[in-house]
Amino acid sequence: MTGPILQITGLTKRFGDHTVLDDINLSVQIGETVCILGPSGSGKSTLLRCINFLERPDRGSVHLAGERVGFRPGGNVAMSDAELAKLRTRIGMVFQHFALWPHMTVLRNVTEGPLHVQRRGADEVRAEAFELLAKVGLQDKHDAYPARLSGGQKQRVGIARALMMQPDLLLFDEPTSALDPELVGEVLGVMRTLARDGTTMVVVTHEMAFARDVATRVVFMDQGRIVEAGPPETFFTAPATDRARQFLARYGVAAS
Repeated sequence: MTGPILQITGLTKRFGDHTVLDDINLSVQIGETVCILGPSGSGKSTLLRCINFLERPDRGSVHLAGERVGFRPGGNVAMSDAELAKLRTRIGMVFQHFALWPHMTVLRNVTEGPLHVQRRGADEVRAEAFELLAKVGLQDKHDAYPARLSGGQKQRVGIARALMMQPDLLLFDEPTSALDPELVGEVLGVMRTLARDGTTMVVVTHEMAFARDVATRVVFMDQGRIVEAGPPETFFTAPATDRARQFLARYGVAAS
């Protein structure tokens, strides 16, 4: 396709009198890894939830590969639940707290969506599941239940589950924030591999080294707005705003 895979235009979201997102404009090209940084409460997670319509924006639009998310073509008629569920299969989501089904094995967690939502063939899905579990280093855990996994293993299952739907876009909502420090690296390692493979990703994160080394573009948010955006080498060495410099200093990242 030509043009961005994701186009966000004038996106605004309020909760009561509080404006959480204020006129957000952002585009993402195929193969990009866009890292969204910013202090807690700046609207980062809400932005991800608006992208896949888990939160309905008050104003503005989100387009995935030219199709407006949440609305039928040619107007403001909302999609049905079935239409929205079908579109969401194209937007993978990896959550902060894993969101695995505790009563299902790893294999069932990974295959449930392709089998029952996409109605794909069982043999094809099972073979692909084992390939993806191997890719995230969990091929020997296919029959384990989530309660028997470490936090890092659970998050890697979450990544494999999202990839099984063969999405156009993969969203990560602070995927390492619930992990013990020694487990963070194994999840970031999988994400680095995905970036090298050209997976299109939007990542909300506080992992500065990951954003600096892996992102094709960094977006810095504060108080519901995009304050600045650009390549990581520019953002981390010569941020354009005082607010970004203050944020980086809090993380021990000294701009030159």
